[in-house]
Amino acid sequence: MKHTKLFAGLVLAAGLAAPVAQAQDMSFFRIGTGGTAGTYYPIGGLLANAISNPPGSRPCDEGGSCGVPGLIASALSANGSVANINAIAGGSLESGFSQSDVATWAYTGTGIWEGKPAVDKLRAIANLYPESIHLVASADSGISSVADLAGKRVSLDEPGSGTLVDAKIILAGYGLSEDEIEEEFLKPDQAADRMRDGAMDAFFFVGGYPAGAIAELASQHDVKLVPISCDEAPSICADYKFFAPDTVPGGTYEGNPDDVATLSVGAQWVTSADQPEELIYEITKALWNANTRKQLDAGHAKGKMITAETALDGIGIPLHPGAEKFYKEAGLLQ
Repeated sequence: MKHTKLFAGLVLAAGLAAPVAQAQDMSFFRIGTGGTAGTYYPIGGLLANAISNPPGSRPCDEGGSCGVPGLIASALSANGSVANINAIAGGSLESGFSQSDVATWAYTGTGIWEGKPAVDKLRAIANLYPESIHLVASADSGISSVADLAGKRVSLDEPGSGTLVDAKIILAGYGLSEDEIEEEFLKPDQAADRMRDGAMDAFFFVGGYPAGAIAELASQHDVKLVPISCDEAPSICADYKFFAPDTVPGGTYEGNPDDVATLSVGAQWVTSADQPEELIYEITKALWNANTRKQLDAGHAKGKMITAETALDGIGIPLHPGAEKFYKEAGLLQ
């Protein structure tokens, strides 16, 4: 008991001795991601850890955090691109992840934002990695192409997600209307559960591979990735320039030993022009330091694809002034 009281007293004394300014300088920064079964959420957690440097942390040069002094960042599970941009516009998120197509539409008030107020304060911090369009079908569904989805039970992902936007574009590109499928709007883990139970034939998911929900499903249920190609549906890439050819390597998911052709869009980290220039500068600087590089390489398969050299690829909205300042200093931007 005496030792406990002594320890408590030492902690109390240490707390009283801590500079008051340190507590006052503490700030919080939220990163809106996607569902916990996707890729946004784990990548968001990695970046939140990388840019955080709570008061009292060991200095970077002594093996401690190399984040922004006083900053506590957190990754929040959310509905994805559209929901994150709306939350940033409304001030309930400081930043979030978005597909490049959705961010561009929101900023310009075009595409799915047609008729809605443009999010003209939307700003980019970085392009992160390519997001592959997955079309996952139950092996016994008879689905081997997008055209085979006619009459099938198909989840297009939930409202507010970029996946839903792209799924509708792909269906239209292959000449299918939504009326021709039995559409549902579920997160990928929910759709996977339905497929296990025999109540779902296929579902779309846009995200970096390997996606947790799909990998888990493939280990328990026979599934196949369905190819998506602008060779088969040329209007997709002709009308939507943000799509790029992509390949999911064979062996990424159990039971799929061969490469599968698909399309991808860029995953981007976006924020608001209202965020302070110095804060976003420090966040961008922390994102691209050597310590973060180690965390990204070790933390997730997609982390290796997050590089400073591709940080400005495919960005269709203005950079935040703080991010722009960093990229110019780093020689990545003229």
